[in-house]
Amino acid sequence: MFDNICKFLVENFSSDFATWLLGESINLTELSPKELSLEPIRADALILLQSEQSILHLEFQTQVDPEIPFRMIDYRLRAYRRFPDKAMHQVVIYLKQTNSNLVQQNTFTIAGTRHEFAVIRLWEQPTEVFLRTPGLLPLAVLSSTINPEVILNEVAREINSITESRTQSNIAASTAILAGLVLDKEVIKRVLRSDIMRESAIYQDILQEGKAEGKAEGKAEGKAEGKAEGKAEALLEVARNLFSTGMPLEQIGRVTGLSIEQLQYLQASESSESNQ
Repeated sequence: MFDNICKFLVENFSSDFATWLLGESINLTELSPKELSLEPIRADALILLQSEQSILHLEFQTQVDPEIPFRMIDYRLRAYRRFPDKAMHQVVIYLKQTNSNLVQQNTFTIAGTRHEFAVIRLWEQPTEVFLRTPGLLPLAVLSSTINPEVILNEVAREINSITESRTQSNIAASTAILAGLVLDKEVIKRVLRSDIMRESAIYQDILQEGKAEGKAEGKAEGKAEGKAEGKAEALLEVARNLFSTGMPLEQIGRVTGLSIEQLQYLQASESSESNQ
């Protein structure tokens, strides 16, 4: 879930991440893992972006993974095989604080071979870095602070100042989900406006998935359009009702067909609206 949100942010605000990680504001385009020979390892967690001169390889992690160093050298060699003249910047970004020594590991080493990559532990990063550009705002609450609720309020003010409505809603939705790593959902729904989040791509994806299922069922009955709208609203209504029962999100997902990511966002959005 958090991988997907981070991937969404990087792909839609690539120049903001380039400024932070590469030191220059350049537009990066997506590089498909399929362009690097062989099958990708955990492609769902892989973010590859490129410019004419360089490749940016990012891995966002909420938990430690001992396979990270091997994955880094593996993709470095694949990228070199495909693009030998491009520089490659590899960064592992840990989102949630942990005492594991694995978050310190930035090398892959075997006899005769050593490969280095960058590691960023967000809880050690200064907050102001993430308040400078819209695409980094959702990461601010995970930065070095003793009071993430205060930072969330500051982020909310920055979000309210964004003039482009779709950008505003997408940043708000992403912030709500990532803030769940360090803050209680009651705090999040009190600070972030649900009406803004409803316009986000994440919320619209929930509606579209419901409509797609409705159309499939409707075509079989000759009533595609009406069924599509009804199915989407029905899925959302079922999810809302199940939230109030305390049923685990995993079970709600099995009932509605919605992903955990979608349910967590929907839960935050709906709860926020009821408290406005």
